This record gives sequence, C-alpha cells and structure tokens, in this order.
Amino acid sequence: MTKDHGPSIKDDATYEALRDDGASKEKAARIANAQASDDQSPSEKGGKAKAYEEWTKAALYERAQELGIDGRSDMSKDALISALRDH
Repeated sequence: MTKDHGPSIKDDATYEALRDDGASKEKAARIANAQASDDQSPSEKGGKAKAYEEWTKAALYERAQELGIDGRSDMSKDALISALRDH
C-alpha cells in the first residue's frame, strides 16, 4: 500500500518506486508530478538545450551552482557533467 506523501506529491506510487530505485526526493517528486500531469510527458525528449558536452566549463559550473551541487569548484568538466546528470 502506498503512503500519502502530502499534496506536493501528485503520484505517490511512482514517487515511492523511484525512491526505492535510489532517486533523490527532489528527482522522484519531479518525475512523479510530471507523470501525473496531463500537460507534461517526462518520457519524451526535453527542450532544445545543447548537450552538456557542448557547454563551456564555466557554464557547467554556473548551472551546478544554481542547483547547489557540492564540490563543484574542484570538479573537471567531465565531473561537472556527471554531477549535473546525476542531480
């Protein structure tokens, strides 16, 4: 039986499954809420942004800073890309 995670989580079963698979609370909530919305399709390809490999290290660092990724100042470009994708 799925637990009620409150009004901020729109699809409790999906949220729990993602958490059981190791997703962070934030990521699980984003995906569960997107799947519960008729306006969003999380399985479809996203926006038109370039792949992280095409970004400069400075741009990757700035994005990591926006997301609050710890240890970003010591990361190489490849490490920043991995951290951003894992976030």
